[in-house]
Amino acid sequence: MTPAGNRAENPNDPALASGLRLPVMRPGGPPIHSPTEPESRSASDPHPPAAPGSPLQDRIIDVLRRIRDPELPVNIYDLGLIYGLDVSPAGDVTVRMTLTTPACPVARSLPGQVEQRVRAVAGVGQVRVELVWDPPWTKDRLTPAARLQLGLV
Repeated sequence: MTPAGNRAENPNDPALASGLRLPVMRPGGPPIHSPTEPESRSASDPHPPAAPGSPLQDRIIDVLRRIRDPELPVNIYDLGLIYGLDVSPAGDVTVRMTLTTPACPVARSLPGQVEQRVRAVAGVGQVRVELVWDPPWTKDRLTPAARLQLGLV
């Protein structure tokens, strides 16, 4: 890590090679479905996030639950890889996600798959997937259903 929490530009990083924008989230960042933090959103933003639990957001979550982690028999949503999901009233979507490790073999393909699947949901406009590494993923992010599925309960 570089000072102030900025991600170092490592040309060998597979996520950087994919061309994805890689912002850094502070530890204790926003929970899933929360609006983007105020300091990163302009007061005149014409597309504030949709209310949590909107029908469109629910359809997007259903789609995310159909995307399986290739190494674990759990979907990426219940695995806790989705750190945030913002849906504007216009249907524009930002997904903040991580991977179980930066060396994950699907670092190049999974974010693109998420973008493609979310874009196919009726009512979705622009889609942006942000791959984040901070805070790092841990087993604490697993839902109770995922813990049961993995035999951790």
